[in-house]
Amino acid sequence: MTRLTTGEVIAKSLSANGVDTVFGIPGAHMYDFNDALAREEGVRFIHTRHEQGAGYMAYGYAKSTGRVGAYTVVPGPGLLNSGAALCTAYGSNAPVICVTGNIMSHLIGQGRGQLHELPDHLATLRGLTKWAGRIDHPTEAGDKMAEAFCQMLSGRQRPVGIEAPWDVFGMSAEVPEPVATAPLAPPLPDPEAVRRAAELIRAAKRPLIMVGSGALGAGPQVGALARHLQAPVTAHRSGKGVLPEDDALSLLPPAAWRYWQECDLLIGIGSRLELQYFRWRWMPKGLKVLRLDIDPTEMVRLKPDCGLVADAAQGLDALNAALAGDAARPSREAELGQLRAEAEAALATVQPQEGYLRVIREVLPRDGFFVEEVSQVGFTARMCFPVYAPRQYVTCGYQDNLGFGFNTALGVKVGNPEKKVVSVSGDGGFMFGVQELATAKQFNIAVVAIVFNNGAYGNVRRDQQTSYGNRLLGADLENPDFVALARSFGVQGYRAESPGELRAVLADALALDAPVVIEVPVQRGSDASPWPFIHPAPLS
Repeated sequence: MTRLTTGEVIAKSLSANGVDTVFGIPGAHMYDFNDALAREEGVRFIHTRHEQGAGYMAYGYAKSTGRVGAYTVVPGPGLLNSGAALCTAYGSNAPVICVTGNIMSHLIGQGRGQLHELPDHLATLRGLTKWAGRIDHPTEAGDKMAEAFCQMLSGRQRPVGIEAPWDVFGMSAEVPEPVATAPLAPPLPDPEAVRRAAELIRAAKRPLIMVGSGALGAGPQVGALARHLQAPVTAHRSGKGVLPEDDALSLLPPAAWRYWQECDLLIGIGSRLELQYFRWRWMPKGLKVLRLDIDPTEMVRLKPDCGLVADAAQGLDALNAALAGDAARPSREAELGQLRAEAEAALATVQPQEGYLRVIREVLPRDGFFVEEVSQVGFTARMCFPVYAPRQYVTCGYQDNLGFGFNTALGVKVGNPEKKVVSVSGDGGFMFGVQELATAKQFNIAVVAIVFNNGAYGNVRRDQQTSYGNRLLGADLENPDFVALARSFGVQGYRAESPGELRAVLADALALDAPVVIEVPVQRGSDASPWPFIHPAPLS
């Protein structure tokens, strides 16, 4: 037993569970925790210029590394400012922990209008996370932190929150020294479900494998199943790179859509099947669905013909073993190569986005990270930007929240300091988090941020033109000179006005090992729409 304050227990629990970086902004409610964190060896603190930046950086760190991303903000407005990042972590299955405070314990619930008071702070935190708890005394701090890590890392990983009242952070008591918390073991694959899944696969002639973020740790098993079945593998965004997208059996979504026309079995692995059910919205006649997911609620939300509740790697090991004695299937590589070539030719019409993305892929090292944004180039990237390993393509998932990209990319780089990181944003989205250029400069976070400046919220403008009689409302933007703006922060700024210019500038920028902004001017309204490839019509 050791005498520790609540703040010290939280800090030591973070460290014991492998957290080496905490993002955040100090504040009065949190001072005793902030001080404990300052004294905790092996944990660095990166302070941001906005609470949303702290949350997004923790998200980028977690999503790109698979390790816990941690951040701390003051209660009330601090928590709410980071709310978009928390709901992004929830939607994208990222292990993020938010440590926040509350008003003085004896005033909670009285509605007296204390500093940063919310009507129900803990309920607000719970509404954005998988689990959230309040520490009311240092003697329960260790158990609450252990529960937070267990909830966050068990089953379907999602963010959690911990709060403590202002006066509780500095209270001390004799408590056990914090230790690492092990997640709960995943459910074992049910032998009967494995048998039924194998039967469904054997009956299929043209299966398609769809992978999501639940398959990030099962790349070899996915590859083994795909090769055994000669089945193509596709991913929308979160599962990109589970099978390298230059593999002969990998299809980017527009090519997979062509194969889908005659598919008879959809095998979803760690995926919500958003691409098929929400984007493609057309089902081949007689289609059967097999789902493998660690979250049993997925089998209720979208009921399959056969469901296997298990960790992706363990479930696929069992399934591959059940299929091991089956005869090899004929190669489909030539057929898939043709589909790939046809889709690439069609995607070449999405300009200028496709041309710029092709250059970025050629210059970015194979093991580099690409962070998309809700923008014309970001939407196009989901369709045509190949990724070669899990976690190298960082997305906001179904939240599709404008402005997450650059801030998230900073967290990606902090978690992967030896790798190159490129962020692509539109002018609108980049301005949501432009203040974090100061954070990038202060901590030398060497992200190359490419800002495509088309002077508009591009999707809004196109929809108002095509569906609302060209009545424009809040669509056009007046922007700063992004090169001059970057330089005002002490960050290198460049401009590239063509894919050829971007090739040279990006190569130089990546070699600097420093934060860089590259502005790419795009004539307002000139972007080709990527949406015919995201929501395609059935082929005739």
